[in-house]
Amino acid sequence: MKSAVFPAILAIAFTATAASPEQGQLDGSPTLFAVMAAINAAGYSADLSSPNNSPLRDQVRAEILKKNPPSLAALKDFFEKHRKRGDGADTAELSQYISFALSVKGPPDFNFTQRDVDVPPDVVPLKSLSGLLAQFYREAGIDDMWERAQPAYDREIDRLHGPISDAKLHVDAYLRHVSSGIDRSHFQIFVEPLAAPNQVQARSYGLEFTVVVTPAAAPRAVDIRHEYLHYLLDPLSTLQQEVLDRKKVLNEEAQRAPALDQPFKEDFLLLTTECLIKAIEARLDRRPDRIEQDLRQGFILTPYFADALPAYEKQQQPMKDYFADMVMAIDLLKEEARLTGVQFDKLAPPAAVVKSPPPPPLQPAAPLTGAAKSLDEADRLWDARAEGDATVESAKKRYLDALSQTGDPPLHAAAYYGLARIAVLGKDPELAEQFFRKTLESQPEPRVKAWALVYLGRLSLAAGDRDPAVKYFQEALQVDGAPETARKAATEGLQNDPKR
Repeated sequence: MKSAVFPAILAIAFTATAASPEQGQLDGSPTLFAVMAAINAAGYSADLSSPNNSPLRDQVRAEILKKNPPSLAALKDFFEKHRKRGDGADTAELSQYISFALSVKGPPDFNFTQRDVDVPPDVVPLKSLSGLLAQFYREAGIDDMWERAQPAYDREIDRLHGPISDAKLHVDAYLRHVSSGIDRSHFQIFVEPLAAPNQVQARSYGLEFTVVVTPAAAPRAVDIRHEYLHYLLDPLSTLQQEVLDRKKVLNEEAQRAPALDQPFKEDFLLLTTECLIKAIEARLDRRPDRIEQDLRQGFILTPYFADALPAYEKQQQPMKDYFADMVMAIDLLKEEARLTGVQFDKLAPPAAVVKSPPPPPLQPAAPLTGAAKSLDEADRLWDARAEGDATVESAKKRYLDALSQTGDPPLHAAAYYGLARIAVLGKDPELAEQFFRKTLESQPEPRVKAWALVYLGRLSLAAGDRDPAVKYFQEALQVDGAPETARKAATEGLQNDPKR
């Protein structure tokens, strides 16, 4: 290891979430984090008492309020002037700030990516937030908070990865969808622990289809699957607009449905896609009883698509090619006869509320003792390292305490990993490398093993040792149970290899 290059090593190895040209499909967004941190500090408190909130939300609010940056007063005034009122205000309030975050380039300037005429309507009233947010970002040290928040994002991403991957796999298989390198559109999922819980919000801006997921008691894979189906199927309805315009007379029946949301009554293409999606979901979930329920809610073409899908399943074309024949075959007389006399529901069904289970009675968690307690205290001190060098030194002492208190290899690995990161922060790459190697020799759990390999790869790459760097990154990708953020970092390391 070449000690003379430690400034470069520090820059490359210590930045856990360096910017990259392409984000993971399931990820966190520094722009969303900055916006949500700002409005939380400014007074956004929707569902703040919910047990499904991420602890990170309170931690970020408290730290910003303690710092009291000079721009906070103006930010609070801006937030108050743009409050939403009435039914659904909490959702609408969050919605406009999500739209804003997805419409700007991000830190540190938060400039808009579109022309004025292309700015989403709900974002137009918020345009002046850009300059104020840039000032707040610098004063409150949001970049450092974002780095320290990564473990919380890792946990959310890891929890969602399996269910979402399974849901997308089933959709791709059913639609016979194969991604190609020439696809220009992009489907992105962002987790956002700082937002009110139990939210899944989707946006389609240009070629970007983005879903924002907030904390929940159980992964919202079904809701994300629904948005993924929209991402794949909405363009098909648009391509067949001329055909669907000839079927639009059926929309008169949808006007009779009191429970049907107004956007579906006004946009027949949107209604058509939604009906197809509901029919597909009923097939995937083996719930044919939903078809009649959806019909009574005003999704008038769901029965037609439910009848047509078995024929699609028996042939070989993907849905993107078969869809044109499917909508062409809609028989207006037959569908009008089907809809005659349908008694539409007056109200939408109540949304299912999933609550966190209560803690088991009379079974409090056993308090941490010995090395486990020392490690927990050390990790907490490390996460709070913005408070000063004394905090880092205290963390180092607790990691060393843990080493002396146990012979358990996984606990030793966690302690060595903590000491290695402190060595990187102290600009001592050789000691950092030594501790990361000891981490790998001590039976680390998957998260620690993957990140130790990523750090070693970054250290090697920065020191000009290309071959071991590639080896470390490749090994990190092979760690069973590695977090998505570590996998992404390893992939970025391979992409940043100057000789690749």
